[in-house]
Amino acid sequence: MFDAALLFLAGIVGGMLNAVAGGGTFITFPALVFTGVPPVIANATTTVAALPGYLAAAIGFRHELRAGGDLPLVKLTLWTMLGGTVGCLLLLISSNAAFAALVPFLLLAATVIFYWAEPIRRHAARWRSVVAPFGLGTLLPVAIYGGYFNGGLGIVMLAVFAMWGMQDLHLMNGLKSWLSFALALIALAVFAIGGKIVWGPAAVMSAGTIIGGYAGAPVARRIPRRALRLLIAAVGFGMTAIFFWRLVNGA
Repeated sequence: MFDAALLFLAGIVGGMLNAVAGGGTFITFPALVFTGVPPVIANATTTVAALPGYLAAAIGFRHELRAGGDLPLVKLTLWTMLGGTVGCLLLLISSNAAFAALVPFLLLAATVIFYWAEPIRRHAARWRSVVAPFGLGTLLPVAIYGGYFNGGLGIVMLAVFAMWGMQDLHLMNGLKSWLSFALALIALAVFAIGGKIVWGPAAVMSAGTIIGGYAGAPVARRIPRRALRLLIAAVGFGMTAIFFWRLVNGA
């Protein structure tokens, strides 16, 4: 019962964070690992468990997505699913030991990207004159990363959108949520076939992400972003330290 309650709560918090600013993986992935799920399976499961939360968040931003009617949404969705497939296949061939050794570094990189998201987005925006808007060359690598490790994906997506010249943050959050849903959908298919999902924990966590994801859109319009960013970064750096400790001690 404790494990189920922990996973459900992690799903709520993770779904809300993903909708508001990204960083939900800092909550959901460690929660699965701490309940005894092996790292590769935990990573695959947390991506799949986030699926309904991403969809709920995209629905929450539906008005902004409709307002951005000139977006090539179908093309972007297909490219995201293509890159996500490649990333998922890379995860399937990773051993638990190899992936566990990478996790602290991936979490650290994701946390750094998250904490310095605003400077990264501003710097990325400088490239909008030389980067093709909605280009495959910028979206595909991000989607591959998202298929392999979902941490910090939302922030990287927002930086790419800034490079494309997008400025409406709510529209960017809506597009991020929709493309993350598309990636999680293809991850569900690949990881299910590869036998890398623990369905019980995934179902419990998914129920939480639905609540958190749908509640996240209105929260995104009200919460002080600096305070939220500091809190998520503290969680991210804390989880990074724990996983480095586990790596050093062979846990």
